[in-house]
Amino acid sequence: MKELLIDIAKGLVEKPDAVTVTEDAPDAEGIILLHLSVDSEDTGRVIGKQGRIAKAIRTVMRAAAARIDAKVNVDID
Repeated sequence: MKELLIDIAKGLVEKPDAVTVTEDAPDAEGIILLHLSVDSEDTGRVIGKQGRIAKAIRTVMRAAAARIDAKVNVDID
């Protein structure tokens, strides 16, 4: 899951070396929280107008997680 999020983010930003993803352990409900961090100049590219790109990233990640019977939430820092 972590690798998929990194690949998606690196395709969107101008400084792909600054993309980092940290993964929290599953909580009581079994939801894994992924923290996406990018360079401050690329934050707008990852969020998009009115959060549309961020919403699309979260949708793709939830769909990928559903294929392996997991639950994932993405937090953009």
